[in-house]
Amino acid sequence: MNSKKATIYTGRGDDGTTSLIGGTRVRKDHIRVEAYGTLDELNAHLGLLATAIEDKKKAEFIERIEQTLLTIGYHLADEKSENCLITEEDITHLERAIDSLEASLPAMRTFILPGGTEAAARANLCRTVCRRAERAMTTLNEEKNIAPNAMIYINRLSDYLFLLQRELCGGEEKKWEKPCK
Repeated sequence: MNSKKATIYTGRGDDGTTSLIGGTRVRKDHIRVEAYGTLDELNAHLGLLATAIEDKKKAEFIERIEQTLLTIGYHLADEKSENCLITEEDITHLERAIDSLEASLPAMRTFILPGGTEAAARANLCRTVCRRAERAMTTLNEEKNIAPNAMIYINRLSDYLFLLQRELCGGEEKKWEKPCK
């Protein structure tokens, strides 16, 4: 019986290429790899954010987002995928969270600076990575149609993360002091 343990390294990517789901080889800087790689980066930041959030329900909500991002990433990594299984319900769930946060926060009258608390700063970092993922997905969408619900979800997610950052500031938002009028 051969019980040779598999290793994580294969050497196949040493030439700067990687395999998509289905086996097609592409360069590691291909826009498809950039898009799902940025979602992977966002997921790593969300994991870090969840550790800084004391509210268990909010941390569980972040975990649900992480699950959804893995589903979208799988869709992006599969060049034959037509649908990423992100549902209207997934979008509505996120929109309800946005509505709840927005209702609990004072109206914004000016831009705010990132930060305020460590958790808020982490949420803002997640927001900016989310926006980068959205830009990469938009570029990829020119090459191959991405499931519309995936695009909608990522757009809503950056809004959620912005409002979460504001909430995590605990009312201590630092306002931008506009230098010109």
